[in-house]
Amino acid sequence: MSVLGILTCEILELEFAYLLGKDKDIKRITVVDDQRSDRLIQKLQESDGLALDRVSEMNAFQSDDVPQIEVVLQVLELALHNRKRTLQEGLQQAAHAMGPYVDALLLGYGLCGNALEDPEKLLADAGVPIFIPMDEDHPVDDCVGLFIGGRKRYYGEQCKVAGTFFMIPGWTYHWQRMFEQEFGSITVDVAKQLFKNYERSLLVSSPVMSETRMKANIEEFNNMFGLRTEACEGSFAILLDTWNAAKNFLHKQT
Repeated sequence: MSVLGILTCEILELEFAYLLGKDKDIKRITVVDDQRSDRLIQKLQESDGLALDRVSEMNAFQSDDVPQIEVVLQVLELALHNRKRTLQEGLQQAAHAMGPYVDALLLGYGLCGNALEDPEKLLADAGVPIFIPMDEDHPVDDCVGLFIGGRKRYYGEQCKVAGTFFMIPGWTYHWQRMFEQEFGSITVDVAKQLFKNYERSLLVSSPVMSETRMKANIEEFNNMFGLRTEACEGSFAILLDTWNAAKNFLHKQT
């Protein structure tokens, strides 16, 4: 029996619920239950044949005596992205708390402003191997880079229209958070100045949310900043590669 720990932010809650719900090798998932994990838990409850446990904090977790890999997952707050050091410290604290209970850690993050330029060194205190989504020889740039298929395609869309705001499902749901105090508390007037040269919202399509739902979620955003909506096809390939690499590592340890 091996335990895989997952640390991710609210933006990727639906993607991890989808990934875990589809993997028949995973029979038990434990989620650190707080307001940040509500949507993830709701989606996991819709999966058949999946044992879902909740703990209020990491030190309440107890692994089960099962032959399959089990997962323990914590959703970290989106506001950590506001500053590089804040994100690093938040991940270090969470990894330190999770490390003693798991055999490997998978991160639902990319470089995120170079905050995770060297994740093995940053999270060495966790004491377990670290798996992060990779784009060839480097971590993906961010959550958009993860699901648009990597840096080349990301850059290609920016070259098509320099004023592009990329929208994966989580961003279509959470975009209002940029106006909250914890995230930066920018005003609408300041935001309009920041977006004055933007032309489009580009939806990165995904099986976790319909394009119709994504469009509805960003209607207010587009009206606020005078943007048009376009869409491109997304991909789970990089996340799946990372997921399988972590699972294969754990299988070899048993």
